[in-house]
Amino acid sequence: MIKRQPFGGNLKEQLKANARDRVHSFLLAGGQLRGGVLCGTRMVNEMRANHALGILETLVLGHAYLAAGLLTATLKGRDRLAIKIECSGPIKGLRVESNAYGEVRGFLNQVPIPVEKPLDDFNLAPFYGAGFLSVTRYLADAKQPFTGQVMLETGSLANDLSLYFVKSEQIPTAFSLSVQFDGDGEVTGAGGLFLQALPKAEAKTIGAIENLVPELPSLGGAMADGLSAEGFIQHHFAHHRPHFLSDQRVEFFCRCNPDQIRRMLQMLAQEDLRDLRDNGPFPLEIRCHHCNSAYTFSPDDLTTLYALRYGEG
Repeated sequence: MIKRQPFGGNLKEQLKANARDRVHSFLLAGGQLRGGVLCGTRMVNEMRANHALGILETLVLGHAYLAAGLLTATLKGRDRLAIKIECSGPIKGLRVESNAYGEVRGFLNQVPIPVEKPLDDFNLAPFYGAGFLSVTRYLADAKQPFTGQVMLETGSLANDLSLYFVKSEQIPTAFSLSVQFDGDGEVTGAGGLFLQALPKAEAKTIGAIENLVPELPSLGGAMADGLSAEGFIQHHFAHHRPHFLSDQRVEFFCRCNPDQIRRMLQMLAQEDLRDLRDNGPFPLEIRCHHCNSAYTFSPDDLTTLYALRYGEG
């Protein structure tokens, strides 16, 4: 992939931001609940730069990136997953993918999102409308992917993901997703949290957590203020004795590359590739759907590709 604007003014700042962008796995209440907390400030900023998004688009897609990044904590090996929304509202839908390596990529179906009047708040329900949320898991040792689907009910990705886990996987789950903007509309912090009840969880513990989560301050705001993801959990869940298990990177990352695009072009029918070679448009530009990286090919590049695939002529 090609990152248009790596987050940070210099290499030192980029490395510091990269070190902060991680998802931390933990247990609460003596192992009654498991969770993940994520700082994704760099990831959301780089996503925004590559997809050339405004504030509303960054908020919508940023929430999906944070959710997919959080769920990497539930993957292992070569496992990966996809979150997909199909809806009737102006957003039209989105698709975001992540894998066990912490790589997240994805796109909005509609950019820019049409806005009829200035936004009074960040309530996204009118922009989603009616539709469906699906989560697909591609497990390395499974013959086929598993997909669960629920109707959109709240217009909040965090709340609808919680409903998905309750209805589709029968696991009481809470999500919190947050992107913080400054007065100039720049992303200053982005974070996410998920909590799941384990089989031995007591009802009173689940109830206490359910009451606590809605009262939590903005994770994005906490990240913008310099609080670490671990520090957020240690401060707000101290009564539930958090025990951290592991952490791993999360990053806006796509495995597309020029060679992959060349191979795709070489798979075109002979007459189609010949037409591109002879008539263009030049330079030919092909964009990756998932990360919006642009790959360009000159007339000489296409002549070489044609010759390699079909010989001269």
